[in-house]
Amino acid sequence: MRRVALLTAAALLGAAPGSLRAQTCSPAAPIPTGSCTVATSTSITIVKVLKLTLSTISQTLAAPTETNFDSGHEDASGPVVTVQTNAAWNLSINAAAATWTATGAGARASKPASDLQWSKVSGSGYAGLSASAAAVTAGTGTAGSTVNLFYRVLYNWTLDTPGNYSLVVVYTLTTP
Repeated sequence: MRRVALLTAAALLGAAPGSLRAQTCSPAAPIPTGSCTVATSTSITIVKVLKLTLSTISQTLAAPTETNFDSGHEDASGPVVTVQTNAAWNLSINAAAATWTATGAGARASKPASDLQWSKVSGSGYAGLSASAAAVTAGTGTAGSTVNLFYRVLYNWTLDTPGNYSLVVVYTLTTP
């Protein structure tokens, strides 16, 4: 019976010698003086990974004062935008609508989105928002690039009537 088992094992080993050699190795000399090496192949597909984080997703700006109406604007800090990606990237900004949403009796229904301006520099370089995307900045793969944004709201004594106003600002991160 032992002899049959040994012959069967020998036959099985002899039937697939290539597949066994591909996965195992037999040292030429007894270990520890010999060595045994088996090589394998490993592959991976790395996809583009993008992460866009805003320091706030809802921002309430201060109510304008007489001084703001006299100067025609009020400046405020906007969100801090953080970009993480393993590829080249572009960050853009736009308003979700052409006008602010106005509520309340007598509120100005046609306050343009461009009355909210943005800049990367506090106090200068402001550009009005529109429904079309505007380039904010771009970069290469990063573990965390931050962009500080600043807002300026324009006010007009005769046009900006009392009411509640809101505007959705859209930040978009893309890769070319």
